[in-house]
Amino acid sequence: MKKVFLGSTCNESTWRNRMMIYLFDEGVEYFNPVVPDWTEACMVQEIQERKTCDFVLYAITPKMTGVYSIAEVVDDSNKRAEKTILVLLRDDDNVRFTEGQWRSLGAVAKMVTRNGGQVFDHLKSAAVYIGSK
Repeated sequence: MKKVFLGSTCNESTWRNRMMIYLFDEGVEYFNPVVPDWTEACMVQEIQERKTCDFVLYAITPKMTGVYSIAEVVDDSNKRAEKTILVLLRDDDNVRFTEGQWRSLGAVAKMVTRNGGQVFDHLKSAAVYIGSK
């Protein structure tokens, strides 16, 4: 069975909850790295899952406060393009990217695509893609 690493935006975003339902509908397992108490063991498991999952999915939403996820998705698209998926969500619970941020993320999406990764603007589309592979 295929397994997906669910990386990227946290900060009270609910995208993972929706994605887990979509993946379940597609018969795909997932690893959700978000836990109530982050420990060293959690970090070790996250690194292992990111390496071994069939796909690494990064959902970037306007609730993102750090930029490390952008570096991760570009890095993965360079090293493991066939398993890298970027989902850009313009809105997240009434929070919206500015036009400038959205254009910049569009440039990141083009980079990921040029590297061989897949880019989507809907979670369901990404789940269906993963289910078809």
